[in-house]
Amino acid sequence: MAKPLHDYSIAEAGALLRKGTITSTALTEHALDRIKMIDPLISSFITLTRERALADAATADADFAKGIDKGPMQGIPHALKDIYATAGVRTTCHSKLLVDNVPAEDSVVAAKFKAQGAVLLGKLATHEFALGGPSFDLPFPPARNPWNPDHIPSGSSSGSGAAVAAGLVRMAMGSDTGGSIRGPAGYCGTIGLKPTYGLVSRRGVFPLSYTLDHCGPLSWTVEDSAIAMEVIAGFDPQDPGSADVPVPDFHCKLGAGVHGLRLGLPRRWFVKADGVSAETIAAIDDAAQTLARLGATIEEIELPDYELFIACGRVIMFSEAFAIHEKDLQTRPLDYGLFTYLRMSMGAFVTAVDLTQAMRLRRELALAVNAQLKSCDALITASTLAPATPFSDVNPNNPPTFPVQAMPFNVTGNPAMSIPTGFSKSGLPLSMQIVGRAFDEPTVLGIGAAYEAATNLYLRRPHFGVAKAA
Repeated sequence: MAKPLHDYSIAEAGALLRKGTITSTALTEHALDRIKMIDPLISSFITLTRERALADAATADADFAKGIDKGPMQGIPHALKDIYATAGVRTTCHSKLLVDNVPAEDSVVAAKFKAQGAVLLGKLATHEFALGGPSFDLPFPPARNPWNPDHIPSGSSSGSGAAVAAGLVRMAMGSDTGGSIRGPAGYCGTIGLKPTYGLVSRRGVFPLSYTLDHCGPLSWTVEDSAIAMEVIAGFDPQDPGSADVPVPDFHCKLGAGVHGLRLGLPRRWFVKADGVSAETIAAIDDAAQTLARLGATIEEIELPDYELFIACGRVIMFSEAFAIHEKDLQTRPLDYGLFTYLRMSMGAFVTAVDLTQAMRLRRELALAVNAQLKSCDALITASTLAPATPFSDVNPNNPPTFPVQAMPFNVTGNPAMSIPTGFSKSGLPLSMQIVGRAFDEPTVLGIGAAYEAATNLYLRRPHFGVAKAA
């Protein structure tokens, strides 16, 4: 082959599968071998479904041989954050409370991938219940950053970000309540798309916050996220938050470029933020200049204070998380990791007045963001504010806060995608965020694809010093 199998995107691998140049079994065996060699260094997988994966691959190969084509994920290995229910495969939420939990039914997302003939490699590490981490007092170790395993991969979709960056999978599913897709994407140098609220069903995904939770993909290329969205998007009448709207054509703007687009840049948000690095600011400014050279108009804009979005989102998230976990927090508190328990317990102190005011403020903040998007086609802003934090900086007695500016678009529900902008002097990824109008993922993906093509940052992979894995 012209390059290692793990470097072929979903689109590239799919074309080769349909030509008969490669088989799904070969892709899957290569992935399993790579996981065996590399995952001990980064702990991205909790459960490896080797037999299931080989069986899925054999079925896909047989279907291709019969001329049966179920869609772009057919025969493609993937993995799921371990909060997605999988029939017959344990779903632990990285927690002692569910360490032996084996669901009887698939989540909607898992079922959609299965129906299209995708190959399930396994379940990926997360922060406990998508909130508490990175922790060493849980049944499984925390995932590590492939660019430097001494550093965290952010969270809570930590295993998803690490596995994609390491080339173990082309695409992995994550969830995002306050940045849990975009944070790992930013720290690990991948694409991470939080779709519009309600565009992807969350049924069968263990909830953290009913009104803030989003499901979305992390991938190595923008096009691969578009392919994943093509499979998983759609109305689900059994998900109360699902939106009954037409599913967009996620590919329609991938080659359209950015010429003539107006992009808003809320620069004051991140240049004055606590924890922001000079390298992050310079990388975003350079990205804005790149987009301008490609034909976009960049306009500095003002949004409400970032702290308002954070306060609003946290009040809602902690109150809803506590409501979900109240019984177990009261009867099994010692079965939670310390970070999870401390974070969840904050919800017990949120009053009805607090929650009412947060819900009112949420509407005002959404109106302010969408007012800017009436004159701008999209916004570009920070995703992560600095390179990945080392594990040594995490206080084992105090839940860490990560410099990630993602919560605003959980509050508003707008689609938002993290995309790499380069690397720090220490060799760790830097990133920015592209934010669009509700249900306008095609524009977000199109801007990302244009920037990706102009920079070719996806050509650089973490190096593990393992000759067979390269």
